[in-house]
Amino acid sequence: MPLRLLPSTLVDRIAAGEVVERPAAALKEIVENALDAGATRIEVVIDGGGRRLMRVTDDGCGMSADELALAVERHATSKLDTEDLLSIATLGFRGEALPSIGAVARLSITSRPRGSDTAHEIRVEGGAKSAVKPAALGFGTRVEVRDLFFATPARLKFLKSERAETAAAVDAVKRLALARPDVGFILVTDDRPPVTWPARSADAAGRRARIADVLGHEVGANALDIDGLREGARLSGLAGLPTYAKANSLSQYLFVNGRPVRDKVLIGAIRAAYADLLPSDRHPVTALFLDLDPHEVDVNVHPAKTEVRFRDAGNVRALIVRTLTDALALGVPRTASTAAEKLAQFARPEFRQGAGNPPRPGNYDWTRSWAAPDVAPREASPAGFREEAAGFDFGLGLALAPSADARANAAPPAPDLMERPLGAARAQLHETYIIAQTKDGVVVIDQHAAHERIVYEKLKAAMERDGLARQMLLVPLVVELDPSDAARLAERAAALEKLGLVLEPFGPGAVLVREVPSLLGDADVCALVTELAEHAAEWDDALPLERRLLHIAATMACHGSVRAGRRLRVEEMNALLREMEETPNAAQCNHGRPTFVTLALADIERLFARR
Repeated sequence: MPLRLLPSTLVDRIAAGEVVERPAAALKEIVENALDAGATRIEVVIDGGGRRLMRVTDDGCGMSADELALAVERHATSKLDTEDLLSIATLGFRGEALPSIGAVARLSITSRPRGSDTAHEIRVEGGAKSAVKPAALGFGTRVEVRDLFFATPARLKFLKSERAETAAAVDAVKRLALARPDVGFILVTDDRPPVTWPARSADAAGRRARIADVLGHEVGANALDIDGLREGARLSGLAGLPTYAKANSLSQYLFVNGRPVRDKVLIGAIRAAYADLLPSDRHPVTALFLDLDPHEVDVNVHPAKTEVRFRDAGNVRALIVRTLTDALALGVPRTASTAAEKLAQFARPEFRQGAGNPPRPGNYDWTRSWAAPDVAPREASPAGFREEAAGFDFGLGLALAPSADARANAAPPAPDLMERPLGAARAQLHETYIIAQTKDGVVVIDQHAAHERIVYEKLKAAMERDGLARQMLLVPLVVELDPSDAARLAERAAALEKLGLVLEPFGPGAVLVREVPSLLGDADVCALVTELAEHAAEWDDALPLERRLLHIAATMACHGSVRAGRRLRVEEMNALLREMEETPNAAQCNHGRPTFVTLALADIERLFARR
């Protein structure tokens, strides 16, 4: 086949395959052009997932007739003052977006620059350009894209459903709206009411307000302010609490010099920062803004401008990990504020006929709602912290008693403890949950999860300081294992010794434990070694030694903490609460589960229809 030059229309369609992957990609390019034009208000209309129509109207600087004709030519741009591709201060610069869109769709651009009395319009259909002609429009620019991919119908079968494409297009607009809180947005789609995001200030308060507008006020209520600086790079924004995590990473919004990106270095750094706080299948909610010298980042590595390359990726990673780690570890422990809402879902609707009014027999089965449940009677709990509860007879021949393992009046609250963040211990339920009272609410603590985090943080601190103290067993313990598990555990004996667990092979299918970490106290060493052996195959040798050690430490902490089902005295419960207040990351255990739930008095009153 002889060598030949490709026709310009085919070249444009090839370029469109790189730039216009789906409707959301085209919409992103058009909105970025509006932002670069200095718009303060942008209206976006999406129909049919963007395939039938995408319209973007802005009040930016506008274009003259000559500029309109040039705007649909390849490699024409107003966003590069020089030929230095590392000094990029705009969102778009390739000059391929509009001609690429026009090569595969019906594109029309109408614009009127400020100071001009006339607007002009140009159309491009399947790569064929029309002449520029007068039109009617206020100051700014309106870009319409209709029948996307009509010129390349084979591309249509690769699109997802209209609902999925609409969601992708909306997400693209959300990310740009988060990047520019000083610009007002109006978003109109065919499957939901119009959404308006008013312009906010460009400072941190305005950014937080825009995040609440776009992502919801729940995100702002369950996120921490982030601000860090390292070698000229600055990280700011919001990072979600570990207990407010999602099943995927779609709620991670990342920006580099105001540009929305999906970068592997940034995502990996976020995962590393939350590694001790979340299970592997949960992802934090973040809105992080990284600002650094444009010469330190290359934004010209991807046609869709969604990926970047850092000159010093190690510095960026260290900045993110350290800033997030410090922010999550400092301050009073917090958990997600959605606990009361979840509890409200369990409130029985038949009791909501009126505040303080009993249900009426004619509305539903009185006996089924008010009679005691058909379950075996509760066994009497042993004497201890709990006082015997008095029975109550409601005239139905039933002696009912509270199911708590402790009575609140057995632990009078100390006034000074009531002022503490986690309050004063009042009771223990089912030998598992501690009930604490604060001056304006109630805190429910999972004693095992809380102590697990405390032990884990102590193990980490001892590792960083001078190593873990060990205690020698008076009689070495032989632990029987599967031969393959015993062999894997023996291979990692050196790493285990760094954590205070000294063991050695003891014939086929067994190991001999000689020393254990002092912090573990009376932990079941046999169960600990068995679980370590079961998970030894999952320890990735590609991980740094520190991360592998932390995985082992997390398992040790689980076995060395207060177990569920253990009766605690009031003094022990209060000591646990005080230690939680001083422990980093105490709001969640090593597995990412919350260690406590806070209920404000107002939340409790709402549950009982008092508000």
